[in-house]
Amino acid sequence: MLSVRRSAGAFVAVAIGVALVTAATLLLASGRPQVPDRLAQAAVVVQSPEAGTAADSFAPTRPWSATRAAELVGRLAGLPGVAAAVPDRTFYAQPLVDGRPPATDGQREDAHQGHGWSSARLGGLRLTAGEPPRRPGEVVVDRALGLRSGAAVTLLTAAGPEAYTVTGLVDAPGVHVADEVAAALAPGVRVIGLVLAPDVDPEQLAVAARGVVGGEGRVLPGDRRGALEPRGDARTRWIGMQVLTATAALAGFVTVFVAASTFAFTVAQRRRELGLLRAVGATPRQVRRMVYAEALAVGASAGLVGLLVGAALAPALGRLLVDVGFEPATFRVRYEHWPVAVSLTAGPVIALLAVWSASRRAARVRPLEALREAAVEQRRIGRLRVAAGALLLAAGAALSLATATSDDARDGATYALYAVMALVTGATVLAPAVVGPTVRLLRSPVRRRGGAIGLLVRAGALTATRRTASTAAPVLLTVAFAVLVSGMVLTTTAAYTAGRADNVNAGWVVVPDRAPGLSDRAVAATGGTALLPTTVFRTDPGARVKDLPLIALGVDPAGFAAANRVLTVVAGSLDDLLGDDTVVLTASAVSAVGLPPEPYPVVFADGERVSLRVVAVVTDNSIPGDLLLPRAVVRAHDPSALTSAVYVRDRIDPPIGARIVDVAAWAAEADRAEDRLVWLFTLLLIGVSAGYGAIAVANTVLLAAAGRAADLRLVRLAGATRRQVLWLVTAESALVVLIGAVLGGAVAFAGLLSIRAGLAEQVGAPVGLVVPWPVIGGVVGFCLLLAVVASVLPTWRLLRHRPARSPVGVIAG
Repeated sequence: MLSVRRSAGAFVAVAIGVALVTAATLLLASGRPQVPDRLAQAAVVVQSPEAGTAADSFAPTRPWSATRAAELVGRLAGLPGVAAAVPDRTFYAQPLVDGRPPATDGQREDAHQGHGWSSARLGGLRLTAGEPPRRPGEVVVDRALGLRSGAAVTLLTAAGPEAYTVTGLVDAPGVHVADEVAAALAPGVRVIGLVLAPDVDPEQLAVAARGVVGGEGRVLPGDRRGALEPRGDARTRWIGMQVLTATAALAGFVTVFVAASTFAFTVAQRRRELGLLRAVGATPRQVRRMVYAEALAVGASAGLVGLLVGAALAPALGRLLVDVGFEPATFRVRYEHWPVAVSLTAGPVIALLAVWSASRRAARVRPLEALREAAVEQRRIGRLRVAAGALLLAAGAALSLATATSDDARDGATYALYAVMALVTGATVLAPAVVGPTVRLLRSPVRRRGGAIGLLVRAGALTATRRTASTAAPVLLTVAFAVLVSGMVLTTTAAYTAGRADNVNAGWVVVPDRAPGLSDRAVAATGGTALLPTTVFRTDPGARVKDLPLIALGVDPAGFAAANRVLTVVAGSLDDLLGDDTVVLTASAVSAVGLPPEPYPVVFADGERVSLRVVAVVTDNSIPGDLLLPRAVVRAHDPSALTSAVYVRDRIDPPIGARIVDVAAWAAEADRAEDRLVWLFTLLLIGVSAGYGAIAVANTVLLAAAGRAADLRLVRLAGATRRQVLWLVTAESALVVLIGAVLGGAVAFAGLLSIRAGLAEQVGAPVGLVVPWPVIGGVVGFCLLLAVVASVLPTWRLLRHRPARSPVGVIAG
């Protein structure tokens, strides 16, 4: 039966894998959308019509106009059981503290949002001091700001700083103003909350509300109100789900590799034992069933331990995810039944998958193996294995070619990951056949100044290719994954940053400071070229997607043309972007060459439908959006729109709520928050794979050292000193890690070169390859350290006593 020492490595690998799967699935089950606090007392909520396709998870809904919202509110308020129907209007408003916005790091999205006072009823807010705002210039603020009723406060709005008087305080973020002020700042309505009378069933009332709304919106009772969580929280939650899913998938994938390597090495060490079983009458099927039973025992016990560890760590990991930005502040860990069931099943399944190949090899052991004294490997890898490895390498090469020719970033990244997975798997399958040529390639550094020790290291690696391949496989996997993922992230970030900077013709850029955007007063103070983004909805009945959300940019035509180096007009003239009914489209939005004669209908943020006249068509890469509008048109229909950036020639003193940076810094900061999360995610995945790789290397080396006691004693009897023997095992470990690093690096660099070619195709310019040398050095050094320690310690313990006479058995592997 399998000994505790031999099964320890597989047990640890499976336990860690199940612990990660348990924690990830528990956190995934907890990642349900949360009902916003401001709507907690509205048992039923009516939301405006969904926009875009099902894939547009974060697209805003198409708003109702003020007139239509008032009609719906009146009809919904008349339903039996409805105590109040309240339209919830949201707009930008941020109190200034000491003349500037408070630090936004870690703040909830609703900390810089304003609402009408009637919306407070939807969240059950109560005044802790003062009275409600009843006229313009009055505001209720969060008590945490430290203000008192009657105090003056400056609110930063889309128009600029405005003076208000605090009339009351509440225990909630954001500000509340008089309803007439909210209606002017947010004329469009996306949410109507229904406060119900006591003992009214929300589900029954929702049926009646659907009869009123029809196809003009969605009625959301109970937990379904979670669909109204802030878009920022929804996006953060989605990012967290990707992180957790990838971590669980990687843990399972790598655990199978590590455990498979351990089981394969264990079977190789037990050939004489298995041969004895065959000699006393055991059939190949019985041997295979025995190995499966041992693996099942390891998997079940390790799975139970991993389940307990993962469940205990889940709350701490949940808090960590919130702190680093992978989950919103409202995230809470909940214990569900299905993650426990998945985790209990994962341990045995992973172990059985990992032992499949080793069980086949064990069943092929012949009875004569029991009579063999030598542990020299006699059999080369089979033809089926060679064919499978070659097929995987061919698939990896084809996917690498697809990556190099892809003009879509997401498709290119997907192809690259699949390519490296295929190449890594193929290289691992063919590792015993590749070890020999690789050792010969490294012959010079091994031989140089190595003497007899170098000869033994080289001969041992060439003779015991399976053992060498089993030890090098986890290093190959770890290095390939670390180099590819980190190199892909760094190369992609550098390429897009450089392309973004090259597109702008300016010396400096004014950007928001502690605010989500720049106000009109700040823009006017800069005298530069500004972009005022808003979301509009394409409502043409002939369009493929109903209510397609589009990013519209409000610009001054002359200034935008001067600041944009890649602007290319293919039809019409940008100078005609004047008045309140003109629009500039991209080439992909028009069906024929030239200016389309038909009008272009859109719905603005205020819910009003306007038919626009197309005055120019530009190439798709000319603008950082979908269409251009006159700035005045955007401001008229979206009073809370905020300017994202202002391009200026010379450095100026930034106004309130703004700071100034050079173009290179602006390009690097444009996606800094997302880039930070991506890099943290990358380091997390590399840490998981490196940890597993190190466990596999240490376990395999420990098993090899324990099985080579007679071999090392023979070397001592031949005249080698203790120091020379320790140097021998150290050099063997270093060679194995070097082989894995070389093969893994080669596979990863092939993937990186294809990624670089694909990025060059996308940005239309040469792209430099960013090699993550610190990551490579850290991963290889970590694996080397554990491999050396795992080989030197048992050898040192073995050599503490003087060598005794030993039977001369040839044990070359």
